[in-house]
Amino acid sequence: MKFSIEQVPYSRYGSFLVVSPLKGVKAMDDGLYIRTVHGGDLSHGAVFRIQLIRSCDNGGAYSPIEQEEIQITAAPEGVTISSRHGDAQLCITGERSLRMRASGVGIRLSMTGGSYDYASPMSDGRWEVNHFTTESRFMLQALQGGLKVEAPWSGTRCSYVVAELQPHDDRRQPSDSPSEAEAILQQFWTVRPPFTEQASVMEEAMQEAGDAFREWVGRTLPVHEKQWKEARLLAAYITWSCVVPQQGLLSRPAMYMSKNWMTNIWSWDHCFNAMALVQGQPQLAWDQFMIFFDVQEESGALPDFINDKYALWNCCKPPIHGWTLRWMLERSDWIDEGRLAEAYTPLCRWTNWWFQQRDDNGNGIPEYQHGNDCGWDNSTVFLDGGPVETPELCAFLILQCETLELLASRLRKPDEAAQWRRKAEELTELMLQRFWDGEKFVAWVRDEKRLPQGDSLLLYMPILLGKRLPEDVYRTLLEGLKREGRFLTEHGFATESIASAFYEADGYWRGPIWAPVMLLLVDGLAAAGESELARTAAQRFCRMAAASGMAENFDALTGAGLRDRAFTWTSSVFLILASEYA
Repeated sequence: MKFSIEQVPYSRYGSFLVVSPLKGVKAMDDGLYIRTVHGGDLSHGAVFRIQLIRSCDNGGAYSPIEQEEIQITAAPEGVTISSRHGDAQLCITGERSLRMRASGVGIRLSMTGGSYDYASPMSDGRWEVNHFTTESRFMLQALQGGLKVEAPWSGTRCSYVVAELQPHDDRRQPSDSPSEAEAILQQFWTVRPPFTEQASVMEEAMQEAGDAFREWVGRTLPVHEKQWKEARLLAAYITWSCVVPQQGLLSRPAMYMSKNWMTNIWSWDHCFNAMALVQGQPQLAWDQFMIFFDVQEESGALPDFINDKYALWNCCKPPIHGWTLRWMLERSDWIDEGRLAEAYTPLCRWTNWWFQQRDDNGNGIPEYQHGNDCGWDNSTVFLDGGPVETPELCAFLILQCETLELLASRLRKPDEAAQWRRKAEELTELMLQRFWDGEKFVAWVRDEKRLPQGDSLLLYMPILLGKRLPEDVYRTLLEGLKREGRFLTEHGFATESIASAFYEADGYWRGPIWAPVMLLLVDGLAAAGESELARTAAQRFCRMAAASGMAENFDALTGAGLRDRAFTWTSSVFLILASEYA
């Protein structure tokens, strides 16, 4: 398969290294860059700009080939940069190394020095680059051809670093192909990687990368419609390439949301990726599900997001983990009693945290302090600030209590199972009393007033409770979802009614279609017996994703992909919907 590197970065399973273009970044030239996603989304992670160069005279001087003269082709095997003068290939090999080979041309790597960035020559001919900006070190070694480096010192840093891999350099190593050059770039932090003796293995490296991806595809959820085949490959590539290694705060291999710029995992995004993996790769699925519980705070709180370096605790995300675990249990016998015991106590603590730390008025109904806690960051439900009580949060906690009842029963804790059952029943009653006004669900802000503004899909999410709801409540929610031209469009469910005064085509949670909402609603509708509507919504979403790519979210009216165009939870939801519902 091939993909557009303009939208989907090139990387591979288990690596922080990325090759992708950057445009419009302050103080940086547009172009193709070697990046690292180590440290998450605190920066763009750019290390070197990549340019093809060619000899312009017999004296050996090289100059860049214009951007308009090159073509870039990306595939799981690697990136090929072509021109009429020659071409180059780049391939990530393993966790920390990237190989480069040029034929007929050279490769220039350019780095603008930060406050302390520098490059130093080593006695074995390699160059060490200490890149403070990304908190990484890199070792650059020529395997064939010549390596010419300029790194002028200026005060506390090198003002710039330019490394040229030149096939016609007089210092090139003996070779049967004197017009070729090859180099390896290795990322490290403390211990220098050993000198690399092996050269000219580019074909083998690219073959290995392709084989690793094809093995992943073989364990990816199948699709039964021919129209989803290419989209399945794209979704498989995005999920495969976005896994980073266990390191730092990441206690397990972790699937980032993207290797564009959403280079973290958030504490509900990870659930959807775990769901898509549980049938084909149950251990990796379990790693995705449990990774946030590995860093759970003593009170029971989960951070908003984590990466290998940093955890953010200013916000959290909604408690969909009980719903997620129940869904996974229904599809995999691999989650045995030992794993249920591993999850039970952390899930209890996470659930109790909402009742103990997010019920400021003591009415038994937890609240969101900010839209970011809900995951629907700027939804119209949060137009008046917070704290906000919503029926959707109650629905998630009811489902979570029911899952805890199931786990307690399987773990032979009958008293605790009964307590969780009572908790679910009590919260269901409180939810209906507080939020159902006889015609619709509402939300409350600061315990003072109901929120009349906007028309958010958020207030329809309690349909996840299905027949647990009174018949009139359930039917009202269902009719609202079925009505074409309100939330339901030809591409799926808009997060704000397209007739609302607050609807925005690219309004984040004020209109666009989001993959997690689609899966929650489709699964809820299917579980309640509304298979036709569930299938219709799933098919519409899958058609849109197949046409527009695995974007962070989508224009509800046109289906165009918005924001980050290579998102893993979108890929995972597409795979689930295409495999099970569409």
